[in-house]
Amino acid sequence: MSDPDGLATEGLTKSFGGVRAVDGATVTFHQGRINALIGPNGSGKTTFFNCVTGMIRPDSGTVTYRGRDLTGRPPHRIARAGIGRSFQLCRVFPRMTVLENMLVAVRRTRLRELLVGARQAEDIAKARGLLVRVGIDHLENVEAGNLSYGQQKLLELAGVLMGDPETIMLDEPAGGVNPALIGRIGTLIRELNAEGRTFLVVEHNMDLVMSLSHHVVVFDRGRPIAEGPPAVVREDPRVLEAYLGV
Repeated sequence: MSDPDGLATEGLTKSFGGVRAVDGATVTFHQGRINALIGPNGSGKTTFFNCVTGMIRPDSGTVTYRGRDLTGRPPHRIARAGIGRSFQLCRVFPRMTVLENMLVAVRRTRLRELLVGARQAEDIAKARGLLVRVGIDHLENVEAGNLSYGQQKLLELAGVLMGDPETIMLDEPAGGVNPALIGRIGTLIRELNAEGRTFLVVEHNMDLVMSLSHHVVVFDRGRPIAEGPPAVVREDPRVLEAYLGV
């Protein structure tokens, strides 16, 4: 079922050389819900993310959000439209403290303006509140490179929240993270969704996907092959074939 307010693509295609990483993908993710995008390795999920968020330009097709055409827009324009994202490999500044990473995430035009501008105190207060929210406020003066990988994931999520996005796209939030922090990340996603934020999560941890998501889209060879509630998708023979070859 389509959602006119949701994030949607139509015929989205991206090739690298002779390989179509995303192949005419037409899919809608529902606003106000926790959506998951799953599929075998190499099925095009991260390339799809990158096309949607302006990291790479699609060869053809469209990306729309709340009825607005965002196709090929640069990442800062996508962010202004209300979409934030994390990355498969954490993007933090390892020599900066946790708090400094949060302030950089505000993405002002120049770092000097960020550090001495009139909104500095407001931004610091917001950053500290979000660090409390994700549970790493006690680490605000620690260099990000000294955090565990799971703590870096929490820092990256907190940084995304500094931009107040309506929709948050997370690329493997549980990848390389210990079970206790996976549980914390799952709880945060549920809480933030209950407060009105939409999620689109790429994830290989099927236990997390099936317990967390309202709507699941399955990719194989660059295009969606199945979608629906988790209980339906997990029994779909096309999904079993894509994952298990059965």
